[in-house]
Amino acid sequence: MVIGSMKKEGRQQRSGCRDLLSCFVSVAAVLWVVLPVAAAQAFDYKDALSKSLLYFEAQRSGRLPYGQRVTWRGHSGLTDGLQQGVDLVGGYYDAGDHVKFGLPMAFTITMLSWSVIEYGDEIAAAGEYHHALEAIKWGTDYFIKAHTHPYVLWAEVGDGDTDHYCWQRPEDMTTPRQAYKIDTENPGSDVAGETAAAMAAASIVFRESDAHYSHLLLHHARKLFEFADKHRGKYDSSIREAKSYYPSWSGYEDELLWAALWLHKATGTPQYMEYVVSNGKGFGGTGWAMTEFSWDAKYAGIQILASKLLSAGKFSAAQRHVLKQYESKGEHYICACLNKNNGSNLHRTPGGMLFVRQWNNMQYVSSAAFLLIAYSDYLKEARRDVLRCPAGAVRPQELVALATSQVDYILGANPMGISYMVGYGHKYPMQVHHRGSSIVSYKRSKGFIGCMQGYYDWYGRRGQNPNVVTGALVGGPDSHDRFRDHRGNYMQTEACTYNTAPLVGVLAKLHQHVQEMTTSSSLSYLEFA
Repeated sequence: MVIGSMKKEGRQQRSGCRDLLSCFVSVAAVLWVVLPVAAAQAFDYKDALSKSLLYFEAQRSGRLPYGQRVTWRGHSGLTDGLQQGVDLVGGYYDAGDHVKFGLPMAFTITMLSWSVIEYGDEIAAAGEYHHALEAIKWGTDYFIKAHTHPYVLWAEVGDGDTDHYCWQRPEDMTTPRQAYKIDTENPGSDVAGETAAAMAAASIVFRESDAHYSHLLLHHARKLFEFADKHRGKYDSSIREAKSYYPSWSGYEDELLWAALWLHKATGTPQYMEYVVSNGKGFGGTGWAMTEFSWDAKYAGIQILASKLLSAGKFSAAQRHVLKQYESKGEHYICACLNKNNGSNLHRTPGGMLFVRQWNNMQYVSSAAFLLIAYSDYLKEARRDVLRCPAGAVRPQELVALATSQVDYILGANPMGISYMVGYGHKYPMQVHHRGSSIVSYKRSKGFIGCMQGYYDWYGRRGQNPNVVTGALVGGPDSHDRFRDHRGNYMQTEACTYNTAPLVGVLAKLHQHVQEMTTSSSLSYLEFA
């Protein structure tokens, strides 16, 4: 009854809202402050955080460690790189297949590292700091192997066409494991730049716990950035096998800016910030007004990161002027998420999910939630009470409220009543488009399952997958909140590492916020009443 009264009061006070959703977000911001206990009872963010980190263990390629917690998985890809005379064992499978694509893998590690950089204390408080670092290191160890020469990076193992021809467990893999590289004659500034960003960000993560490893990562990051900048080109022009799966639609300029920003943050070296400033206009960093952030299009992330650096560093007047332009474009993205731009906003489903496109939309939801949370913190650090969007001012807590609504949608507060994080809650996708999950575990049945046998015996089965790929964030519903849990519906039921990675920081932040607010919830409630 009290909640209903507050909703009514919120509608009366905000009768000038542009639409129902804007009103909802404003009211949700109040409820987020006042009713943390209700939020805690609805969703267990700590449990979701634990599961999200567990997912990365299911995606591991290579020789699995003794402490492997996903026990239905076994060693795989143990001869990767052998044909080319290099050791490329390790790394992550990107999704439900067995190709190791360098560009999305690097973005995954960048986002995991950013999560730890921003919310390491919160992750530690939830008891997951060690697992977060393990997830990052599994990727960076592989990148060190893949960077065999200052101007050579092995950017893919396997190819999608032959891999998709078969439906096998990774332990039985018989598809070709051809490895593909970029070099001076076959450049790939986008994948080299993203890998540099990942290693620079990870160097910050390991700075205190392992100084030697941090220094090694930074060394590789510097060399990779140099390579990416001196020998420019799109990687999918050099590795055509990637073009049908992870094409670089946005080009390589965003990755060059992204890498330079992370190197500046990791080193404080003026040359990297000068690079970001001098190339802001030419590379689109101060020009592109984006409504998505993904493994391909980094501009929104660049702009938000530049904004956060602006508040933390000492820069010349000319540098601050350009950084403010980055900030302005970053705020366009935030306002678009909040439906506060005049005309250029993110679409929302009837159930309230941010929607960019049909295929694997959840990647855009999780990345948006991360940038919203990160920017709300920036506003508080900069002592800015409001963000002035074209269609009205918003407070930092409204960014948190929208991010929370997106996470809650993922975890089950949606018209389908289903958690799109596998293994979380009582109802979640049972037929995830994932080879290892959908076939009986190698640990239970060591009999070889051939290329086509997997399709005949397992792919078309109507039952649930025998192995739960816990923590995987599937592609999710369509623009009308409809979701069909079917193994063949890969646009909706396939999960990717870069879907889950941004959630790590967000879930840690939300869990900590609920914990802090719960201790004073009674007093806050009485004061509000």
